[in-house]
Amino acid sequence: MKLVILAGGLGTRISEETSIRPKPMVEIGGMPIIWHIMKIYSYYGVKEFIICCGYRGEMIKEFFLSYTTKYNDFTINIKSKNKIKIHKKLIEDWKITLVDTGQNTMTGGRLNLIKKFLKKNETFCLTYGDGLSDINIKNLITYHNKHKKAATMTIVLPPGRFGMVTYDKNLNINSFLEKPSGDGSWVNGGFFVLKRSTLDLVNKNEDIWEEIPLKLLAKQGNLKAYKHKGFWKAMDTLKDKMILEDMWKNNPTWKVWKS
Repeated sequence: MKLVILAGGLGTRISEETSIRPKPMVEIGGMPIIWHIMKIYSYYGVKEFIICCGYRGEMIKEFFLSYTTKYNDFTINIKSKNKIKIHKKLIEDWKITLVDTGQNTMTGGRLNLIKKFLKKNETFCLTYGDGLSDINIKNLITYHNKHKKAATMTIVLPPGRFGMVTYDKNLNINSFLEKPSGDGSWVNGGFFVLKRSTLDLVNKNEDIWEEIPLKLLAKQGNLKAYKHKGFWKAMDTLKDKMILEDMWKNNPTWKVWKS
């Protein structure tokens, strides 16, 4: 199975980082967040990737072009036409297709432009290039295959913005819980499993995946929810990046892989 990653947006809410690099290349623990996402999926056996590049997409391409030599020791034989021998250290069993889908193309339009890399009746995964989770991808795919709908969207309960206080009739505070789960509203967690036919609902490059296509799928009764109650966090702001950095040092919940 393949994973399509939407990695072309401008990331304006984290402009401190994205003024010099695309959002998926913002680093957590010294590695781009897109690498963390790919490691999660790879752990569950999804090792083919289609990356929808856009804003500063050349940086994503350069990262993967130089990945093997950058993170491994190697011997180069200049006499033999620069033949390289890699001394195995960090080698991923990945096949990656990087597609330039334009800087200003909307999410639906990006998917429209990568349809040719998917077979007619293929089922594939889709996610954004800025969200981490401890979601079990294998269970998500199994769930999708069982219900036989065209699309599965993972839904999550994001943390609340503020601490929750409980108090008695005399205004004595009984408890204080720092940023509990949200107000009970489940939201799009960004981990999808889709039939290739769902992309036929995208008509033009200006379409937004989360608007017309998803709404049509819901109206048709073809969009099933998968509840994930574990860890989930999108890296929208610099504060989010700092939280993820701190977690990486202490308790990287999303790190399901061994090395």
